[in-house]
Amino acid sequence: MRLAVLGAGHIGRAIARLLGRCGDYEVTVVDRSAEALAELRGEPLASLQAETGDAAALERVLRAHDVVVNALPYYLATLAATQARRNGCHYFDLTEDVAATRTIRQLAADADTVFMPQCGLAPGFIGIVAHHLAQGFDALHELKMRVGALPAFPTNSLKYNLTWSVDGLINEYCHPCEAIRDGQRIEVLPLEGLEHFSLDGTEYEAFNTSGGLGTLCETLAGRVRSLDYKSVRYPGHRALMKMLLEELQLASDQETLKTIMRRAIPSTMQDVVLVFVTASGMRGGSFVQEAFARKIFAVREDGVEPQSAIQITTAAGVCAAVDLFREGRLPARGFVAQEQIALPEFLSNRFGRVYQQFRQVESIS
Repeated sequence: MRLAVLGAGHIGRAIARLLGRCGDYEVTVVDRSAEALAELRGEPLASLQAETGDAAALERVLRAHDVVVNALPYYLATLAATQARRNGCHYFDLTEDVAATRTIRQLAADADTVFMPQCGLAPGFIGIVAHHLAQGFDALHELKMRVGALPAFPTNSLKYNLTWSVDGLINEYCHPCEAIRDGQRIEVLPLEGLEHFSLDGTEYEAFNTSGGLGTLCETLAGRVRSLDYKSVRYPGHRALMKMLLEELQLASDQETLKTIMRRAIPSTMQDVVLVFVTASGMRGGSFVQEAFARKIFAVREDGVEPQSAIQITTAAGVCAAVDLFREGRLPARGFVAQEQIALPEFLSNRFGRVYQQFRQVESIS
């Protein structure tokens, strides 16, 4: 299977290495940056320097491939998906952008190929877990999805380091968020809905951010009273981000904010990903709750290539989706939602099993 990975950034390189090393894909990594592509020297894959934001350049690349995995910034998702449709490629991406996903669904409506966006961590794996838990109830009352990609050792006032795309981070902080309340689909404001909880003795806060629900609002419409998604951070982060975005009005000047964050907030490979889903409702005449919680840690050992937790979890999500598609376990055409993957199949996949290999969380309050 000839597969193109668009983007040789932090996540794109992790995806390319996994798919290239497994031996079942002919992988070509495409990026505008020769320096980024140079990071993949010695890997069992090809590289191609091309302008990934140009439709004609993308078309020339995709003509020679069967599958495209888009690891470009969210604002290029519609362009990449459109070119995939025109060139008969199966399409997978990591986008959290709600508008882009709606456009991709339209592109998939009568397509002969698969379109599966939102294949990362959140949206992505978190939706697979939530949908799995939802199936275990006679009547589902409440479904809460919480995800955090956090520095293991925060030292600044924001208690945050850059662990993934600044573009994606600001995007989810600035757009309305989908939710279900009292059985009705609604939109709620980003950075609102603040709550606190502790997990394994560490205090966290969580608040609304955009995109993490994927397509679950549609899938579970009429079946759940309350459904929401919130990002997890260390206490105090949300208040400072509200000050930057609202009081200093940087929500209307996002490029300035991104520049400031890239210059002043260091990136880190020493991170931790939290995945926390709770479902409550009626089962067998009793009101019960089920929970799924994981902590996934960065890999930083002698003799082992360093990997951040967000690299591990995001790459595992999209690689498992591609792998399950190749094995014929997913639809062969049209739009595919994350929740169409069964959790047991995901966790038994060679890429998805990383979520089993890291520690389950026992203490939540």
